[in-house]
Amino acid sequence: MANRSKGLTLVYTGDGKGKTTAAIGLCVRAVGRGFKVLILQFIKSPQRTYGEQIALEKLGVEVRQLGIGFTWTKTPEEHREAFAKAWAEAKREITSGSYDMIILDELNNALAITSFPIDDVLPLAEIIDVIQQRPEKLHVVITGRSSLPEINDIADLVTEMQPVKHYYEEGIPAVLGLEF
Repeated sequence: MANRSKGLTLVYTGDGKGKTTAAIGLCVRAVGRGFKVLILQFIKSPQRTYGEQIALEKLGVEVRQLGIGFTWTKTPEEHREAFAKAWAEAKREITSGSYDMIILDELNNALAITSFPIDDVLPLAEIIDVIQQRPEKLHVVITGRSSLPEINDIADLVTEMQPVKHYYEEGIPAVLGLEF
């Protein structure tokens, strides 16, 4: 029988809706089983409130918004500074042994940035090493579009969300309770 207590790495990626939602579903399931879960959001800003944050805090799950919003809303240097701090915090928490599951929400989006240098603040080799050397029972969940092949290679599960139809195409903007 496979080792059921070994921590797994799960990736939710693709252009379709539902990556963070899938990770939050895992979070709810894990909390129901008594797991301690932490969610670190690499893009979302603490300047805004999100529905998942409100609900999960009621369940005792800490959600930390470490970003400063969409990459086009601030300067590259502001984003680089936020990403560097976010990675330092993520690395500290991953290696702490304090959690059963850590969700790195939208890390893939941050790693895929090509409009400004990213590897010096989100060093891919170090991220992979930290994930691979994490405490044995820690589950790591990584979300976001454009997952890099190197991330997929170390994952135990990669699910790619693909859009078939989306109400954005009909001109319906982000919907309260569905997107935020």
